[in-house]
Amino acid sequence: MSPFECYQHYLSLKSHFTNPKYDYFKYNKKVRASATSFNARSDKYWFEKTSRKYPDKEIVDFLVSNFVATDTPQNLWIGSLINEGERTYVEWMKRQQSLTYLFKEQSEELLSEIKLEDAFNCSKGHPPILKKFLGGKISPEILVIYDKIFQFGNVFDTKLMDPVWEIVSLKIRKYNPFIHIDVSDYKQLLREIVNE
Repeated sequence: MSPFECYQHYLSLKSHFTNPKYDYFKYNKKVRASATSFNARSDKYWFEKTSRKYPDKEIVDFLVSNFVATDTPQNLWIGSLINEGERTYVEWMKRQQSLTYLFKEQSEELLSEIKLEDAFNCSKGHPPILKKFLGGKISPEILVIYDKIFQFGNVFDTKLMDPVWEIVSLKIRKYNPFIHIDVSDYKQLLREIVNE
Protein backbone atom coordinates (compact mmCIF):
# COMPACT_ATOMS: atom_id res chain seq x y z
CA MET A 1 0.00 0.00 0.00
CA SER A 2 1.35 3.40 -0.91
CA PRO A 3 1.58 6.20 1.67
CA PHE A 4 -1.24 8.01 -0.17
CA GLU A 5 -3.48 4.92 -0.01
CA CYS A 6 -2.66 4.62 3.70
CA TYR A 7 -3.75 8.25 4.08
CA GLN A 8 -7.00 7.50 2.22
CA HIS A 9 -7.75 4.55 4.53
CA TYR A 10 -6.96 6.72 7.55
CA LEU A 11 -9.38 9.41 6.36
CA SER A 12 -12.15 6.97 5.42
CA LEU A 13 -11.88 5.05 8.71
CA LYS A 14 -11.80 8.31 10.65
CA SER A 15 -14.99 9.35 8.86
CA HIS A 16 -16.50 5.92 9.47
CA PHE A 17 -15.92 6.09 13.24
CA THR A 18 -16.91 9.74 13.67
CA ASN A 19 -19.62 10.46 11.10
CA PRO A 20 -22.92 8.60 11.66
CA LYS A 21 -23.77 8.95 7.95
CA TYR A 22 -20.48 7.74 6.46
CA ASP A 23 -19.99 3.99 5.97
CA TYR A 24 -16.50 2.69 5.14
CA PHE A 25 -17.94 -0.37 3.38
CA LYS A 26 -20.87 1.27 1.61
CA TYR A 27 -18.64 3.94 0.08
CA ASN A 28 -15.97 1.35 -0.74
CA LYS A 29 -13.36 3.05 1.46
CA LYS A 30 -13.47 6.18 -0.69
CA VAL A 31 -13.02 9.75 0.52
CA ARG A 32 -12.25 13.00 -1.19
CA ALA A 33 -8.51 13.26 -0.99
CA SER A 34 -6.02 14.30 -3.59
CA ALA A 35 -2.35 13.46 -3.94
CA THR A 36 -1.70 17.20 -4.01
CA SER A 37 -3.34 17.74 -0.60
CA PHE A 38 -1.51 14.69 0.75
CA ASN A 39 1.88 15.94 -0.47
CA ALA A 40 1.24 19.32 1.17
CA ARG A 41 0.65 17.73 4.60
CA SER A 42 3.37 18.17 7.18
CA ASP A 43 2.58 14.71 8.62
CA LYS A 44 2.88 12.69 5.41
CA TYR A 45 6.04 11.12 6.80
CA TRP A 46 3.91 9.19 9.31
CA PHE A 47 1.81 7.69 6.52
CA GLU A 48 4.97 6.68 4.70
CA LYS A 49 6.32 5.06 7.88
CA THR A 50 3.03 3.23 8.54
CA SER A 51 2.77 1.98 4.95
CA ARG A 52 6.30 0.55 5.18
CA LYS A 53 5.80 -0.99 8.62
CA TYR A 54 2.66 -3.05 7.96
CA PRO A 55 1.32 -5.23 5.13
CA ASP A 56 -1.80 -3.88 3.38
CA LYS A 57 -4.40 -5.83 5.41
CA GLU A 58 -2.67 -5.00 8.68
CA ILE A 59 -2.76 -1.26 8.01
CA VAL A 60 -6.57 -1.34 8.10
CA ASP A 61 -6.54 -3.49 11.26
CA PHE A 62 -3.96 -1.19 12.85
CA LEU A 63 -6.12 1.85 12.16
CA VAL A 64 -9.37 0.16 13.23
CA SER A 65 -7.84 -1.02 16.51
CA ASN A 66 -6.82 2.52 17.37
CA PHE A 67 -10.08 4.17 16.33
CA VAL A 68 -12.00 1.66 18.48
CA ALA A 69 -9.71 2.19 21.47
CA THR A 70 -10.41 5.90 21.79
CA ASP A 71 -13.52 7.79 22.83
CA THR A 72 -12.45 10.71 20.65
CA PRO A 73 -11.62 9.21 17.23
CA GLN A 74 -11.97 12.65 15.65
CA ASN A 75 -8.78 13.66 17.52
CA LEU A 76 -6.73 10.61 16.55
CA TRP A 77 -3.60 11.82 14.78
CA ILE A 78 -1.45 9.46 12.68
CA GLY A 79 1.75 10.72 14.31
CA SER A 80 0.62 9.62 17.78
CA LEU A 81 -0.22 6.15 16.46
CA ILE A 82 3.33 5.21 15.56
CA ASN A 83 4.38 5.03 19.21
CA GLU A 84 1.23 4.65 21.31
CA GLY A 85 -0.83 2.88 18.66
CA GLU A 86 1.48 -0.13 18.37
CA ARG A 87 0.62 -1.32 21.90
CA THR A 88 -3.09 -0.78 21.22
CA TYR A 89 -2.80 -2.82 18.03
CA VAL A 90 -1.01 -5.72 19.76
CA GLU A 91 -3.69 -5.84 22.49
CA TRP A 92 -6.41 -5.70 19.82
CA MET A 93 -4.84 -8.61 17.91
CA LYS A 94 -4.74 -10.69 21.10
CA ARG A 95 -8.45 -10.04 21.64
CA GLN A 96 -9.25 -10.98 18.03
CA GLN A 97 -7.39 -14.26 18.38
CA SER A 98 -9.20 -15.21 21.59
CA LEU A 99 -12.73 -13.88 21.01
CA THR A 100 -14.48 -17.08 22.08
CA TYR A 101 -12.40 -17.35 25.25
CA LEU A 102 -12.94 -13.64 26.03
CA PHE A 103 -16.67 -13.95 25.46
CA LYS A 104 -16.89 -16.93 27.81
CA GLU A 105 -14.72 -15.32 30.49
CA GLN A 106 -16.41 -11.90 30.43
CA SER A 107 -19.91 -13.41 30.21
CA GLU A 108 -19.26 -15.69 33.18
CA GLU A 109 -18.05 -12.72 35.22
CA LEU A 110 -21.06 -10.61 34.20
CA LEU A 111 -23.57 -13.40 34.88
CA SER A 112 -22.01 -14.31 38.24
CA GLU A 113 -23.34 -10.99 39.54
CA ILE A 114 -26.67 -10.59 37.70
CA LYS A 115 -29.17 -12.47 35.59
CA LEU A 116 -28.86 -12.18 31.81
CA GLU A 117 -32.16 -10.27 31.39
CA ASP A 118 -31.11 -7.78 34.10
CA ALA A 119 -27.85 -7.04 32.27
CA PHE A 120 -29.83 -5.10 29.65
CA ASN A 121 -32.33 -3.42 31.99
CA CYS A 122 -32.09 0.33 31.47
CA SER A 123 -35.17 1.35 33.47
CA LYS A 124 -32.95 2.99 36.11
CA GLY A 125 -30.38 4.56 33.79
CA HIS A 126 -27.29 2.86 32.41
CA PRO A 127 -27.78 -0.93 32.31
CA PRO A 128 -25.19 -3.19 33.99
CA ILE A 129 -23.68 -4.30 30.66
CA LEU A 130 -22.96 -0.68 29.74
CA LYS A 131 -21.50 0.02 33.19
CA LYS A 132 -19.23 -3.02 32.85
CA PHE A 133 -18.08 -1.79 29.44
CA LEU A 134 -17.42 1.73 30.74
CA GLY A 135 -15.53 0.21 33.67
CA GLY A 136 -13.31 -1.81 31.34
CA LYS A 137 -14.73 -5.19 32.42
CA ILE A 138 -16.24 -5.88 28.99
CA SER A 139 -14.20 -5.29 25.85
CA PRO A 140 -15.61 -3.47 22.81
CA GLU A 141 -15.62 -6.75 20.86
CA ILE A 142 -17.74 -8.54 23.46
CA LEU A 143 -20.17 -5.61 23.62
CA VAL A 144 -20.53 -5.83 19.82
CA ILE A 145 -21.11 -9.59 20.02
CA TYR A 146 -23.84 -9.05 22.61
CA ASP A 147 -25.41 -6.49 20.29
CA LYS A 148 -25.23 -8.98 17.40
CA ILE A 149 -27.05 -11.52 19.60
CA PHE A 150 -29.65 -9.29 21.30
CA GLN A 151 -29.66 -6.11 19.17
CA PHE A 152 -29.97 -4.07 22.35
CA GLY A 153 -28.41 -0.96 20.76
CA ASN A 154 -31.61 0.07 19.01
CA VAL A 155 -33.60 -0.29 22.25
CA PHE A 156 -31.03 1.68 24.25
CA ASP A 157 -31.05 4.40 21.57
CA THR A 158 -34.71 5.09 22.35
CA LYS A 159 -34.39 4.81 26.15
CA LEU A 160 -31.00 6.32 26.97
CA MET A 161 -30.75 9.96 25.99
CA ASP A 162 -27.31 10.91 27.22
CA PRO A 163 -23.96 11.75 25.63
CA VAL A 164 -22.18 8.73 27.15
CA TRP A 165 -24.53 6.26 25.50
CA GLU A 166 -24.45 8.21 22.21
CA ILE A 167 -20.65 7.76 22.03
CA VAL A 168 -20.88 4.03 22.89
CA SER A 169 -23.81 3.49 20.51
CA LEU A 170 -21.90 5.01 17.59
CA LYS A 171 -18.84 2.90 18.46
CA ILE A 172 -20.92 -0.33 18.53
CA ARG A 173 -22.61 0.44 15.20
CA LYS A 174 -19.37 1.40 13.48
CA TYR A 175 -17.30 -1.47 14.91
CA ASN A 176 -19.95 -4.15 14.20
CA PRO A 177 -19.00 -4.86 10.55
CA PHE A 178 -15.38 -5.46 11.57
CA ILE A 179 -16.31 -8.31 13.96
CA HIS A 180 -16.78 -11.48 11.91
CA ILE A 181 -18.40 -14.24 13.95
CA ASP A 182 -21.00 -16.98 13.65
CA VAL A 183 -23.71 -15.53 15.90
CA SER A 184 -25.37 -18.93 16.41
CA ASP A 185 -22.12 -20.30 17.92
CA TYR A 186 -22.04 -17.47 20.44
CA LYS A 187 -25.73 -17.89 21.25
CA GLN A 188 -25.05 -21.56 22.00
CA LEU A 189 -22.06 -20.67 24.16
CA LEU A 190 -24.16 -18.15 26.07
CA ARG A 191 -26.88 -20.77 26.64
CA GLU A 192 -24.25 -23.10 28.11
CA ILE A 193 -22.96 -20.35 30.41
CA VAL A 194 -26.48 -19.48 31.61
CA ASN A 195 -27.33 -23.14 32.24
CA GLU A 196 -24.16 -23.89 34.22
